[in-house]
Amino acid sequence: MDIDGGPPRLIALDVDGTLLKTGAPVSDRVSAAVRAAIADGAHVVVSTGRTVVSTRPVLAELGLIRGHAICSNGAVHIDIEEDEPRAVHAFDPQPAVTALRELFPDMIFTAEQVGVGVWATGMSPGEYYIGGDYVVVDHHTLCSVPTPRLNCWWPEGSVTEMRRLLETLAVPDISWVYGEFGPWLTISREGVSKGWALERLRRALDIPRAATLAIGDGFNDREMLAWAGHSVAMANAPVELHAIVDEVTADVTADGVAAVLERFF
Repeated sequence: MDIDGGPPRLIALDVDGTLLKTGAPVSDRVSAAVRAAIADGAHVVVSTGRTVVSTRPVLAELGLIRGHAICSNGAVHIDIEEDEPRAVHAFDPQPAVTALRELFPDMIFTAEQVGVGVWATGMSPGEYYIGGDYVVVDHHTLCSVPTPRLNCWWPEGSVTEMRRLLETLAVPDISWVYGEFGPWLTISREGVSKGWALERLRRALDIPRAATLAIGDGFNDREMLAWAGHSVAMANAPVELHAIVDEVTADVTADGVAAVLERFF
């Protein structure tokens, strides 16, 4: 994998649907494989759409006590040892909320408050693993401060209709990715993605692109998978992702991450 034939030196791992099945712990086999990579000196970087608060338990399960983690789809970069954000890339949510309310009047929004939890305009099933505070507020309050991540849930909608209506959405300075299995989307500052954040980290660590590995299962992993020297999609990922990666590993319930890492460590 590496330019000299060695194992990967920078490993980016998604969480839900990749390291673990949402709501379940990391399996013993996956945890052991990750710990073996760490012991060998690899930089293992959890790269997730989760907030900082909901990422911390996963880091603890994996035994990651130092290094880096990429949260909120690349918008928040944390130093694990210091347990503090190293970088937060926020944006003004008001233009997006205003435009989306016109398209989806009953849409529920949740805006991340870094290190604390979320503000939300209602109860959203997409945030059930969020951890931290879940504070219900009105739209004005939710839009009153910048946020690195805005989650949007359309309770009565369909995925097909949401994607059709999103073709008319024109809001400057934002990027968005829709969910794989439900009528929701996540909005970030324009250009921010897991791949973008990982490239910044790769350069800071001075690791060759050829020595990078990424494993993921969702549409929010597209840029990360395109970034990696070697890209792997989970068997449970949408078929669109299977078409753009170097290989497909086993399902999350069959420890697909471990099957890849055990080849190198």
